[in-house]
Amino acid sequence: MTDFLEQKCTQRAAAMSEAEVQRHLAQFSGWHLSAGAIEKTFAFKAWLETVAFVDALAWVCHVEDHHPELLVSFDRCTIRFSTHSAGGISRNDFICAAKADALIAFVG
Repeated sequence: MTDFLEQKCTQRAAAMSEAEVQRHLAQFSGWHLSAGAIEKTFAFKAWLETVAFVDALAWVCHVEDHHPELLVSFDRCTIRFSTHSAGGISRNDFICAAKADALIAFVG
């Protein structure tokens, strides 16, 4: 099992094979492959919790210099990670997915 939460994103991350992506996805709850990205929807009780999560996620992604696509609504946020510069899914995507999952303990 890889501890992505303790890792930092790198500038020249390489795209993973589909087998690697599937192996790593098995370590994550709720994340799935969707159109060349890993994706998860987080549900919240109300708008303020959703916005607090998005704000915290924005800071984490800024620090990692790896930015997701977000779809934000009243009580949910869908996150999509892929590494455009690598042309696929990289370790950076799983690192940020792990950090997004960890934020729920503080916001959700």
